[in-house]
Parts: sequence; C-alpha cells; structure tokens
Amino acid sequence: MRPHFVPMRLGVIGTGRIGTIHANTLSRHREVGSLILTDADPGRAAALAVRLGETAAPGVDEIFRWGVDGVVITTATSAHAELIGRAARSGLPVFCEKPIALDLPGTLQAIGEVESAGTILQMGFQRRFDTGYAGAREAVRAGRLGRLHTVRALTSDQAPPPADYLPLSGGLYRDTLIHDFDVLRWVTGREVSEVYAAGSDAGGPMFRAAGDVDTAAVVLTLDDGTLATATATRLNGAGYDVRMELAGERDTIVVGLDDRTPIASTEPTGPPAADKPWPGFLERFGPAYEAELAAFVEVVMGERANPCDGREALQALRVAEACELSRRDRRPVRLVELPGGQETARI
Repeated sequence: MRPHFVPMRLGVIGTGRIGTIHANTLSRHREVGSLILTDADPGRAAALAVRLGETAAPGVDEIFRWGVDGVVITTATSAHAELIGRAARSGLPVFCEKPIALDLPGTLQAIGEVESAGTILQMGFQRRFDTGYAGAREAVRAGRLGRLHTVRALTSDQAPPPADYLPLSGGLYRDTLIHDFDVLRWVTGREVSEVYAAGSDAGGPMFRAAGDVDTAAVVLTLDDGTLATATATRLNGAGYDVRMELAGERDTIVVGLDDRTPIASTEPTGPPAADKPWPGFLERFGPAYEAELAAFVEVVMGERANPCDGREALQALRVAEACELSRRDRRPVRLVELPGGQETARI
C-alpha cells in the first residue's frame, strides 16, 4: 500500500482521443502528483504535456525507466497485450482500455502474465461506473423486479468511425457490443450460455471492405434461462443512444432514458423528441470515465479491490467471439465451445 502523503506518478501510454481525456482527468486528481505521457506520435504527447503542465517521454521505454507507480494504457488495441505484459513484469498496476487483445489466445496470455506476476490489471468498462447501470444492478440484486425474464440492450452510434479504423477495431461485436455484454453480466450477475447473432453490412462499402457489419443483433440466453437481446449500429442519425431495459415478473426498469435520449414518440401524448441528444460516448459517459480512473487511483493506493479485472474482460470477449462465430456459421453457439472457460465468479 502506498503512503497517502506521497503523490503518485502515473504513466499514460497513448494520447489520442480517450488518452487525452484520461490524462486531463488524472492531472486534476488530488492524489496524482505527476504524469509521464507518451505516444506513437511524440509530438502529440509533447503538445498535451505542455497543455497539462506534465512531462512527455520520447517512448514507452522511458515510462518504465523513469519510474512510475502505475500505467494507463490507451494505445491502439494491437499494443495492449504486450504493454500489459511489460507492466506486469515491472510489478506495476495497470489500467487498460478494452479489450486486452482482439483474440482469445492473446487475452489469455496477457492475463497469465498479470496473474503470474501478482500484479493488477483493471479494465476500462466504464458503464460499470455509470449511475444508471449501477441503479439497475442494485434493483435486480435487491429483487425489486422479481424473477428477471427479459433484458434488452442497445448501443447506437450517431455516425461511423473513420474507414481506416474499422479493420483495426475487431468488428462491431468486439468493439461496441462488448460493452453491452460486460454490463449485462455485471447488472444481472449471470453468465451468457448461448448466443445467436446476425449482422448487416448494407450501410456502405467500407464495412464490407473491412469484413465488418454496420448493424448487429444478438439473442443471448443466460445461464438461468433469462433471455436478452443486444443490438448495435454505427449509423443512428438521431444521435448516440445507449439503453438497457430489464423486465421482471414484478417491475420493468430502463437505463439511459432521459431528456437526451434520441427517440421520438408517434403517440399524441408521448414525450417530445430530445432537443440535444448525446453526440457520442465521451459526452454520455463523461462522469463514468472519471469515476473509473478515480477507482484505479484507489486501487493503486491499496484502498479498494480491483473493480474489473482481466478475467471479467475475458468473459465479455468470449461472448463477442461466440457472436462472430454465430454470424459466420448462421447457428446458435454455446459459450462452452470456446476456450477460456467460465472461470469468473458471478459478480
């Protein structure tokens, strides 16, 4: 456990969009004394360091050589597993944006390195820190809904990412719906036992060129028989829309329904359309991103347990992998068909 009177020094590897936001948040944290920033584009890291009054490093080697108390990884996904392993071998706690890797072998190898070293890997599934999802979890666990019979989850981006990002993203199931798969487990406390997935690439040639889909739908069966659906699209022109509906024998609740939800009712007495819908995930989940980093600081200080470790990320990736297999083969896929096992205890 670190002494509270010693401000910590953190390394941030990757200063793109989400890395910049995380660096801004950590630079303001009262327990963080300084940051060392680095990026594949050294000029970008240097410019951000100047704006924040922090230190830029010419490369990753300096992050580890100069000495830090923990590492925040916000690089391209292809670099995550290697950096996680390097931090583990250096004895450092790590916060890493999802996913660990784009395949199960790479994920399992990185988790193995962390567990062998006895270090900490906290994954960036920010929805676990959103007040709406936390309220849904509490309602389900308290029995307010009675027996849960149906869950409906959706993630709809207003506009697609750049075309050159798509081949690197891992696809819609691993890049976007993985958040729904993780929070479905977290809210319900159940594991996914089977999936049946479909996808459409009718939205534009760049999706077909990347071997991806722009819209997807999944039917998931949980291990207690609860049925869930999860849908996603890159092309929701009305605005960014993330919701989860949970229906039980006693009550039904919804996450993400407020005056910024980009839906309009056709009923005469229905609510009006949102004047200012969320433009994207950074705005919608801003407080959650701050909360997850505050949690990581507490983890580094030894004040709380890891709220989302690598095994949790593995389970969400296994669901995404099952969806890809289901879409390709046009059949239901049971999770036991995939490597990785159901080692994670119910949460």
